[in-house]
Amino acid sequence: MSPAPDIEKAEIDRLIESGKCRQALAALRAYWRANMRLAAVPYVLGRFEMIKQAVPVRTCKLAILRSFTVEPVTQLLKASAAVEGIDLLVHVGGFNTYAQEMLDPKSSLYSFSPDILILAVQSRDIAPDLWNDFTAMNEAQVADAVDRAGTELKNSIDVCRSYSDCHLIVHTFETPFPPSEGVMDWQRRDGQTQAFRKINQQLQELQTRYTGLFLLDYEGLISETGKLNWHSEQNWASSRLPFSAQALPRLAEEWLRFLLPLTGRSCKALVMDLDNTLWGGVIGEDGIDGIVLGHDYPGVAFLNLQRVILDLYRRGILLAVCSKNNPADALDVLENHPAMLLRPEHFAAMRINWNSKTENLRDIANELNIGVDAIGFLDDSLAERELMRTCEPDVTVIDLPKDPADYARTLREAAVFEQLTVSVEDRSRNRYYSEQRQREKAKSDSFSLEDFYQSLSTTVEIAPATASSIDRLAQLTQKTNQFNMTSKRYSSQQIADLVANPEWNVYAIKVADRFGDNGITGVAIVHGGVPAHEIDTLLLSCRVIGRTVETAVLAYLERKARQSGAAVLAGDFISTAKNAPTKDVYRAHGFCCVTESDTRSRWEFDLATPQHIDTPPWLDVRVVEQVHT
Repeated sequence: MSPAPDIEKAEIDRLIESGKCRQALAALRAYWRANMRLAAVPYVLGRFEMIKQAVPVRTCKLAILRSFTVEPVTQLLKASAAVEGIDLLVHVGGFNTYAQEMLDPKSSLYSFSPDILILAVQSRDIAPDLWNDFTAMNEAQVADAVDRAGTELKNSIDVCRSYSDCHLIVHTFETPFPPSEGVMDWQRRDGQTQAFRKINQQLQELQTRYTGLFLLDYEGLISETGKLNWHSEQNWASSRLPFSAQALPRLAEEWLRFLLPLTGRSCKALVMDLDNTLWGGVIGEDGIDGIVLGHDYPGVAFLNLQRVILDLYRRGILLAVCSKNNPADALDVLENHPAMLLRPEHFAAMRINWNSKTENLRDIANELNIGVDAIGFLDDSLAERELMRTCEPDVTVIDLPKDPADYARTLREAAVFEQLTVSVEDRSRNRYYSEQRQREKAKSDSFSLEDFYQSLSTTVEIAPATASSIDRLAQLTQKTNQFNMTSKRYSSQQIADLVANPEWNVYAIKVADRFGDNGITGVAIVHGGVPAHEIDTLLLSCRVIGRTVETAVLAYLERKARQSGAAVLAGDFISTAKNAPTKDVYRAHGFCCVTESDTRSRWEFDLATPQHIDTPPWLDVRVVEQVHT
């Protein structure tokens, strides 16, 4: 049983008073998840204000344009974002003025300059005649109404895209329930339901035209709750709030599922227990034939959970085992149990021993070269979950319910694993880690570091960004923390705008070696000005850190800067909590520090001197000067 809210609040306050702000944020997150209602919002936001200077926080400017009352949902969203380390600044547009605000370049929307824009418009507002008077319309009138709605959306989004490069989340349109013609609606191809589905199809066509436009399945969200439970005609009539009180937190949760990946707050790895998590029972006591796992009840509950984990694996989420167990017993199940869906090859790391799980999780993070804040922790034991919150408060602890039948749904609903795009590199991520283990073995077998580099036969490709690589480059800017000189975050639309600007150069960096192809694992963004070429962004994925790839990239940028007639190649280092290892990258490559503060330093490479940055001889660098998209 969960602690009473007052007891939880007292513990949060105690942690804040003792200066344990990270633990306080973890406790605040658990409290909010158990008490997600408007009455708890002031407490959550108030405590977040007290600790946000002492914990890792990202600020996000969110605009919401709407045709209905959203203010209660907005408050719930701000609290939900806060406990995930997002300081949300929200602008809510005027009631039902979404079109005017998107079309007017001087509107408050554009002066706010949002990072993310949510367009939440009801079906009854985008096409009121289809919603209210469908039975009085003929086929031509229905088609005209559908086209008008689609044209309005297209024009508004076209103009918005010309004024803003923010991420754009658009609600799809729900179908009436019950439709105006009852069951007859489904007996005809041009019924009311189909009319709104055609508007949604036009939205999907718009999505293919624009980078950074995402659709929120509003119809599906309502159906999940149930249309009769979602809607409230009383609330609509009294306050233009179209849904019931129970729908408020569900909509806030759905908005959060978009905000987390767009602000780089998603998890990269899932670390899981084994006993009573992936299967029922304890392998050390029950043996391989006694554990509960199979296609019948109750074993099917654990099988369903494994299916969800496999879905995450196929989307590029790293998997790892963290179990207190006899390794031989646990591996016997993973390798030989006929019902197991997850096998040893699915896991990028394993810790099966009797050490503490917090210690093992830290080891896993080091092996995978990610921060513990990029890890979700799955364990049936309440004691282990609470210990993890206490010792490693930056880890996302997923609270499993008592009934294993609900495990799969709980994990699938965990917003921290949401992704809005999946690249080739994402789908291959687990393979990359298998290949990395082979590299580490080769390194240990080498006589020297240079011998190891030579043995890799590494190829580095530096190529201009293309339409097909923009999403991946944006994703890298949003997720890469360790080797990231400035930690600037860009949306796909912002990257696309830079690519289209002749004053800027955006490069995709691919790395491959004899063990495999890592795909696009680096980004360089340069402003080609005179007298200085400015390195705006230089980052590399953790998969290729420590292999001198950055030297090859800087050597190329130096050569390009010389060819352009620039006097210096310059770049900033902006310090964060995670990129300290890259602090001396510019110094190590011959740059001189010209200004320095506590968090920022500026570095310049004098191109008037004969000094060059040399490409390491063990790297085969291939430059693509022009790419046809």
